[in-house]
Amino acid sequence: MDAVRISGLRHSYPKTDTEVLKGISLSVPERLIFGFLGPNGSGKTTLFKILSTLFVSTSGSVEVFGINTSRNPYEARKLIGTVFQFPSIDLKLTVDENLRHHGHLYGMRGEELNSRIDEQVERFGLLEKRAEFTGKLSGGQRRRVELAKGMIHSPKLLIMDEPSTGLDPSARLSLWETLCELKESSGVTILLTTHLITEAEKCDRLAILNKGEIIASGSPKKLKGEIGGDILTVSSHSPLEFISRYKEKYGGNPVQLNGKVRVEHENGYRLVPELVDAFPDLVDSITYGKPTLEDIFALRTGRSFWSGGADKNE
Repeated sequence: MDAVRISGLRHSYPKTDTEVLKGISLSVPERLIFGFLGPNGSGKTTLFKILSTLFVSTSGSVEVFGINTSRNPYEARKLIGTVFQFPSIDLKLTVDENLRHHGHLYGMRGEELNSRIDEQVERFGLLEKRAEFTGKLSGGQRRRVELAKGMIHSPKLLIMDEPSTGLDPSARLSLWETLCELKESSGVTILLTTHLITEAEKCDRLAILNKGEIIASGSPKKLKGEIGGDILTVSSHSPLEFISRYKEKYGGNPVQLNGKVRVEHENGYRLVPELVDAFPDLVDSITYGKPTLEDIFALRTGRSFWSGGADKNE
């Protein structure tokens, strides 16, 4: 059984009549870390809210382990743990108190709840912090409290919105070590949204979003392998002329992004000196590299991953 099955999901905001999600369909297998990667305005936050049952979609459906989240939201929520982009813990309560109050929301009391709290503070390295006020904890420690809170009722699916927000590099690395350990030890399926390409690289599988649509999906290795070559980034004082002359000589489909030209070529390292010799009047500099997820986005959309403004309704 799939952990999540999304079918023809669409969503529009009434006040703006803007369609933020445009017929998304996707299945997420169990026991994976699955990422939704996209720039601001791609629809990630709206998708997160629908998956976590905060929103009801305009049309289409979401099933979590076979349960339709619109028809049976209360049953679906029993299977879902949620970690929001911005902290949802009470900074004036201790770690223990935050977990206890959240457990109450799921009807847990007595020894069952005590046992769950003990399990989570140990799992997330919070044993020595459980009596401290969360307002005194570091950003990384607070994120661990958020994770412990999201797992207090032993969900089968953990949904996270931009989990690395506000974390320094060390805390971000620690978070990912925790997520990988959590997947292996508990068998939970982890679904997250992110705009960080380095974070998406760590997912088992992912879907790349652009303006409310999925433009690519699969493992990071598989997606990068679809390019099938190297990526050259050419700086030229006349990029359009370079593109025209390149096509005449080599064919292909070079793309202009942010004033530079990206070229996909099977043996890019061999092409570098050829381009310098062939177009000495047009080539200012050339950068050579292996394909990245950003290249996938650029080649599928014709624009940079970081271009465009944010959409507050995303």
